[in-house]
Amino acid sequence: RYRGLTLVLTFLCYTSYHLSRKPISIVKSQLHPNCSALGPNPHNDSNSSTWCSWAPFDGDNYKELFGALDNAFLVAYAIGMFISGIFGERLPLRYYLSGGMVLSGLFTALFGLGYFWDIHVLWYFIIVQVRPPAVVACVGNWFGKGKRGLIMGIWNSHTSVGNILGSLIAGAWVSSTWGLSFIVPGVVIAAVGIVCFFFLVEYPEDVGCSPPLHHEGSGGVTSNEKDPEAVAPSDGPLSSTDRLDSTKEPSEEPEAISFLGALRIPGVVEFSLCLLFAKLVSYTFLYWLPLYIVNVAHFGAKEAGDLSTLFDVGGILGGIFAGLISDYTGGRATTCCVMLVLAAPMLFLYNHVGQNGIGTSIAMLIVCGALVNGPYALITTAVSADLGTHESLKGNAKALSTVTAIIDGTGSIGAALGPLLAGLISPTGWNNVFYMLIAADVLACLLLARVVVKEVRGWCGFMARKRGSSVQLTESVLDGK
Repeated sequence: RYRGLTLVLTFLCYTSYHLSRKPISIVKSQLHPNCSALGPNPHNDSNSSTWCSWAPFDGDNYKELFGALDNAFLVAYAIGMFISGIFGERLPLRYYLSGGMVLSGLFTALFGLGYFWDIHVLWYFIIVQVRPPAVVACVGNWFGKGKRGLIMGIWNSHTSVGNILGSLIAGAWVSSTWGLSFIVPGVVIAAVGIVCFFFLVEYPEDVGCSPPLHHEGSGGVTSNEKDPEAVAPSDGPLSSTDRLDSTKEPSEEPEAISFLGALRIPGVVEFSLCLLFAKLVSYTFLYWLPLYIVNVAHFGAKEAGDLSTLFDVGGILGGIFAGLISDYTGGRATTCCVMLVLAAPMLFLYNHVGQNGIGTSIAMLIVCGALVNGPYALITTAVSADLGTHESLKGNAKALSTVTAIIDGTGSIGAALGPLLAGLISPTGWNNVFYMLIAADVLACLLLARVVVKEVRGWCGFMARKRGSSVQLTESVLDGK
């Protein structure tokens, strides 16, 4: 029951967090629309193409200004993610998460209030885009390694669900009162943060349950535990003797791992750098896809926002598929690498033929979303949890927050660079933006090469041992005969 509650609460937390990120990508096309399509300027009867734009985004440099808005949020998020690992292991996650969500809701609403307060100062919109990050490491504390990829693949659909809901909510008011496109998501994330404060349980030990099995023989797990996903040997609370023993030896409480110590965990550096480029691609789509659809396919702001949700639908399918395959094969890096290799040509095709028809556009958006967001989802969830509970840590689960912060923080640097680069490159043509995204996908794949080779060697060794065992069994049977 506690595991289910943790999954639901953290799912709602991240859904609302992504819901509050999405409005800016929907509202961009309304801040600088094609005013000439609306007719002559009602104020001076001129045919200016920017009379209906929202200052200061009414100039020719509006794409660069949009890139500055995206970058303000994402740079603050990237810096905050590294810091969050320090606080996440030393402060109650429930307080840190709830406080971050309430403040994020406030800042999101302030952006929308700029519409009602008739604010046209660029620095105001940049400042309210700088929001504190939220952090959730609770899921890794409650679930062992057995089916972690599938469970977290499903759980990580919060990203796409939040993007979809954010697009639909923002789209409901984008053409009439775009300020509400920010205020409503801001209220939602703040409300979920308050619910999280009262009901989230951070660790199984907090409610008398034993921690899950992360590795064979890992600390805190009985040797006769059969189910790697079990929270306790009988899914019940610890005995009073166990609780008494845990209070008798406070000196054995593991210390929080250092930043450099987390970097020494095998695979942390490779997956962190891979996520940097994978997130660069994903967040460029997050912030620029609706505007791309408006400019290239010539849809309205609401229609483009609704169509962009199909990319996130594909992201849900890709995250679940990546988790399921990586659980079955045991190859997290190989799964990511294969999806990244397939994503590069699909991005090229989407840019060149994706707008030839509504059916083609729908199909390619779903496929691209699955291939782009699948590796991103797998690394930020199952891979982070695997590395944060690595066997080299000897059962010190307190490292999970730091490892997650390093991986996601490094990835957030790419998330900040992607929209910024798109804003700088898009005036030269959308083709160049897609070439940049394809190059990032290839780099993400190459950075995982060493880990992939290690996984392939492990499979080869396993198959060789399996064949050797079969031969020995056959010979022993023949000798018996």
